[in-house]
Amino acid sequence: MAQVIPTKGNLMAIKRSLALAELGYDLMDRKRNILIREMMSLIDEAGELQTRIAGTFEKAYAALQMANITIGITEELSQSVRVDDSVAIRFRSVMGVEIPAVAASDAPPVMEYGFAFSNSMLDEAAAQFHQVKLLTQQLAETETSIYRLAYAIKKTQKRANALQNIIIPNFNNSVKFITDALEEKEREEFVRLKVIKRQQA
Repeated sequence: MAQVIPTKGNLMAIKRSLALAELGYDLMDRKRNILIREMMSLIDEAGELQTRIAGTFEKAYAALQMANITIGITEELSQSVRVDDSVAIRFRSVMGVEIPAVAASDAPPVMEYGFAFSNSMLDEAAAQFHQVKLLTQQLAETETSIYRLAYAIKKTQKRANALQNIIIPNFNNSVKFITDALEEKEREEFVRLKVIKRQQA
């Protein structure tokens, strides 16, 4: 920081800036801690979801394999199932960070293929893949939230470090420099007044 002119006005202005910088650092520190807590809870949730998805995929593929064995390859039947575009994404804010919230219907799947050429194994496969879809939506929401929180934590950490290691020390140095200069000026003024009094006496 460039040297400032040692005046009382500058000292007051720098002290105000220092107080604001310290408050800013305190707020950044709190924000970082809240974001870290939020991210840690989501990391645990993501791990659990990945485990559940892996298990559900296994069941879904096993059921599909059984359906293919019992009624033949089910690719033609899959053409009758409509594309699901009911997923909507909303956002919620955590300390200014936009976190996605996936809103999707969790109603049981409608079996849109004919029952003449299908069986319960195909129904089971459809139900399991529907479950996979729901879990994948939750995982996508969770992992995107983790990514956004991690980015916000990194940005907040940079700002907090800049305040703590550069801005606040610079303000403290300026306050010390101005205070020392003003005290020196006051001592000089005091000595000058004593000399003038002595000369007048």
